[in-house]
Amino acid sequence: MEVEAAAAEEDWRLLSLPEDCCGLRLDQALARLLPEHSRSRLQNWIRDGRVLVDGAASDPKRKLRGGETLVVLEEEPPPVVGVEPEDMALDILFEDDALLVIAKPAGLVVHPGSGNWSGTLMNGLLFRYPGLAGVPRAGIVHRLDKDTSGLMVVARSLPAQTDLVRQMQARTVKRQYLALAWGEVARDGLVDAPMARHPTQRTKMAVVPGGKAARTHYKVLERFPGLTLVECSLETGRTHQIRVHMASIKHPLVGDPVYGPRHPPLAAPAVARTFPRQALHAFRLGLTHPVSGEAMSWEMALPEDFQELLRALREGGG
Repeated sequence: MEVEAAAAEEDWRLLSLPEDCCGLRLDQALARLLPEHSRSRLQNWIRDGRVLVDGAASDPKRKLRGGETLVVLEEEPPPVVGVEPEDMALDILFEDDALLVIAKPAGLVVHPGSGNWSGTLMNGLLFRYPGLAGVPRAGIVHRLDKDTSGLMVVARSLPAQTDLVRQMQARTVKRQYLALAWGEVARDGLVDAPMARHPTQRTKMAVVPGGKAARTHYKVLERFPGLTLVECSLETGRTHQIRVHMASIKHPLVGDPVYGPRHPPLAAPAVARTFPRQALHAFRLGLTHPVSGEAMSWEMALPEDFQELLRALREGGG
């Protein structure tokens, strides 16, 4: 039975192989489970290492016994081969043979892509941990937007990556964010609204009927005139989820250049109107260690720019 994706890397799919696939070849079983894709496409994915069987790459002709766990990467992954390792400062909060926990600063791009082929987190990871070249996406299992700061986990092996993806899709990885939103949020709440690519603006995400399930809990922490500091907790992890969901309830994030108001309220403090990035910080991360089974959690203090913004609002200035 398929488990619906819930990781920020929403192009990962986790499949539990049913017993009636016992004895089938891997490519035959995938064709049955993913009929929307051609057999040749699935065979190419297997050869390219985009299908993991119980945490390891495999061969299309492998016979399955039934009960295996498959992880499928449906979208073309950012390249690892050809990405140049680059020496850069990385703030590593925890590391062992299975995983890394990284404090990502605002302004750091996670994956190489158009206009950002160097200076990304992946470049830095490949320099410091060369073995990650053998792990899909260099071990990156979830994203933070370029201008979002906070905690990220990176897997250092295929089995660890598979386990972390499974945890995210089972919604047992706990990710909590601090966000400063426009408007005075009345009470704690839940946004339960499916998301997909914007139907006409393809670089944006949107609440779309029939999209992928997306759930964001928010809790009011502190109010200012025309602004509210909220804590957001993710059940799912769609691209731009908090930004889209808060905008959908008329409380977009301060500094958000994509989903925020084109013209912030003139009556709002200048420090909020001129904040240069979305005021969003992933401050807490909790998961089960993929090898030891130990429950682990980390916290990261607000970066200085976000702290200064709140300090100015509390002093009534700006």
